[in-house]
Amino acid sequence: MSTVTATSEAAILSRVIEPDKPALSPDAARAILSLTFAESDRQLMNELSEKARQGALDDDERVAIDNYERVGALLAIIQSKARLSLKHAVS
Repeated sequence: MSTVTATSEAAILSRVIEPDKPALSPDAARAILSLTFAESDRQLMNELSEKARQGALDDDERVAIDNYERVGALLAIIQSKARLSLKHAVS
């Protein structure tokens, strides 16, 4: 594992959150699973993705798409823990 990967925001938060440990209450897990990007953000992400495929992003757009990717990764980590917590609550 490279040092850069191990110290990314997502890697650090993953170690803090420990998504493989089901420690959330069912209510907290459901609340976390309901978190999503607003429609306006999804539209902007689609526009930025299309521009990225075309190689037409400017510097500000590259920063924006990187930010969306990081937030998406962090949300995925938190929601992974929520799904596991619900699975264990039902078991």
